[in-house]
Amino acid sequence: MGSPKALLPISGMPFIEEIVRALKGTKVDDIIVVVGHHAAEIQERIAHLPITVVVNEDYKKGQLSSLVAALRSLQSRTDSAKIDGLLVHLVDHPFISPPLVDEMIDRFYQSRKLIVVPRCRGRRGHPVLFSRALFSELLRTPVDQGAKAVVHAHRDQTLEVETEYEGVTIDIDTPEEYRRYLEGR
Repeated sequence: MGSPKALLPISGMPFIEEIVRALKGTKVDDIIVVVGHHAAEIQERIAHLPITVVVNEDYKKGQLSSLVAALRSLQSRTDSAKIDGLLVHLVDHPFISPPLVDEMIDRFYQSRKLIVVPRCRGRRGHPVLFSRALFSELLRTPVDQGAKAVVHAHRDQTLEVETEYEGVTIDIDTPEEYRRYLEGR
């Protein structure tokens, strides 16, 4: 992308700041931001946000390594037994709907499913909510398989929340996708 995705501007602020702003308007208790590549630069730019920053030294191993870093951070907390689940949102999915996040959290508690994921027009998206019951499995999953391996292993315990909010499926991975999004606005 030429610069860290987390710092790309969208709606007048960096991706990461837009995501944190949206999550602060939800039932999410604590926000953990995992940084890896360009960690110092990103940390400096997000120091003002009401978050906990976790540095993933193994970021080259892929996305699951960041989830593992977040889980280890959670496990080290004195209140870790009170944590019911973890909402995972990727920085290259800069759009998030606070009402949808709250609905996912409510449906998580109502359904008792292990995984809650939004679905728009037949496509699953982000964020994904994992029950605490899956934390040890996520920690044991080979990093090359990613969290998708855990999701696939628990299809019968996954709740899909239907939404018309297309932001759940917008993934900006390339400069071309980023330009296309900016031109379309």
